[in-house]
Amino acid sequence: MTTRKFSSERPGPAKGRGRDKRAPEKRRSAPNDKSKAGPKKGDFEKQAPRPATAPLADEANDRGERIAKVMARVGLCSRREAEVWIENGRVELNGKLLTTPAVTVTADDKVLVDGEPLPMRERTRLWLYHKPRGLVTTNKDPEGRPTVFQRLPDDLPRVLTVGRLDINTEGLLLLTNDGGLARVLELPATGWLRRYRVRAFGKVTQADLDTLKDGIAIDGVLYGAIEATLDKEQGNNVWMTVGLREGKNREVKRVLEHLGLAVNRLIRLSYGPFQLMDLPEGDVREIRGRVLRDQLGDTLAEEAGADFDAPIFHAPKPEAEKKSAGAKRGGGREGGGRESSGRDGGKREASQGRWMTAREGRSETDRKRAAKTERNEKREDRKKASGQGPRKNAGPRQEKVKVSPRSRFRLTSEPKPRKDFGEERFTPPPRRIWGEEGVVEDKQQERRSSRDKDDRRGPPKGGRPPRRGDRS
Repeated sequence: MTTRKFSSERPGPAKGRGRDKRAPEKRRSAPNDKSKAGPKKGDFEKQAPRPATAPLADEANDRGERIAKVMARVGLCSRREAEVWIENGRVELNGKLLTTPAVTVTADDKVLVDGEPLPMRERTRLWLYHKPRGLVTTNKDPEGRPTVFQRLPDDLPRVLTVGRLDINTEGLLLLTNDGGLARVLELPATGWLRRYRVRAFGKVTQADLDTLKDGIAIDGVLYGAIEATLDKEQGNNVWMTVGLREGKNREVKRVLEHLGLAVNRLIRLSYGPFQLMDLPEGDVREIRGRVLRDQLGDTLAEEAGADFDAPIFHAPKPEAEKKSAGAKRGGGREGGGRESSGRDGGKREASQGRWMTAREGRSETDRKRAAKTERNEKREDRKKASGQGPRKNAGPRQEKVKVSPRSRFRLTSEPKPRKDFGEERFTPPPRRIWGEEGVVEDKQQERRSSRDKDDRRGPPKGGRPPRRGDRS
């Protein structure tokens, strides 16, 4: 029986060539016989249970985060702007001036920006934005085109976009104040479905669209599975509903161009569980914290590092301020705005509606009823104080009803008797026949009159009714 010996030398050519020139303490130690041999039967029962590993979130907190990411998360600036601030000497860490952004900080470190400590982190929030066409999804455009962030309301905090939409693409765009959440929702591994409404020039069949279910490779780029449904044909254009989960750059347009279609309108309808619905173009609507937490789930919330317990520092403006701002935009006076104040201003605002829960809807209805009852009571009290009596039409309904004299229908207590003509019938006047000598007497007039009377009286008993062709 021979015993195999393990050498500490690395396999390779002769000694001296290809040797590991690193320091002896940095070389990899050779495995021993116990580690080399595989597990035997019964070893798993003998092994002691391994200690539970710490969660990834706790491990990340222990390691800390890059300082630029921390500055962006609290809403001061973007990561690129944070790096520029550090190069300009505006950031201090534990009393020392930073010169490089390649620094990791933890919760125990003290960071000062322009001599002031970092603000507290705000609660994780999410907004729905109906992006119109002609806006670029970027903070600054080198070509000077209008951007999405220039059209957002002033009461919003610093927000980030979840993904991007092209300048000619419209529809739903998600906004958030948490960079970690934006990053997680953008990942294809999250698997959220993005659904689009597409209008394209050209002809296509449902069989052609079904070929996209298994993915497609175009110019060396592999696109994942795409769900496409042909809705209708309108002239030379076709309308489709397209759903995808990756969201690569210009994915919808490039895939449909591969099928011979030219996309001329693209509308995003949904992003995961969040729908565009009836959100007006250019408006922003915030998702409630409880709804956002339920839709994300524990896994995504933990992966994104979302914080739903932190306070809110940038609260939305009250409705009164929004109402006055809308009136100023409409024409600089109270009655010229979209939500103008005045007698019918409340009705206009109420007709637009807003999102409410069932409990809020019931409380709002009860509040309106109580306010209406209170207004009626105050009106009656003012009338009594001024000496006015009750209204004329108050109390039970009056029997007599006033009707306009021009009305065709009159309501009277007694119906008007109808005239009974009996056997009297209208007799047409005799016809006048004009001849060469003037008026000629119609000798058949009496015969025709008697025949018409017989027709009105009905057929004689026991016989058929007379016909016009019968001779008397």
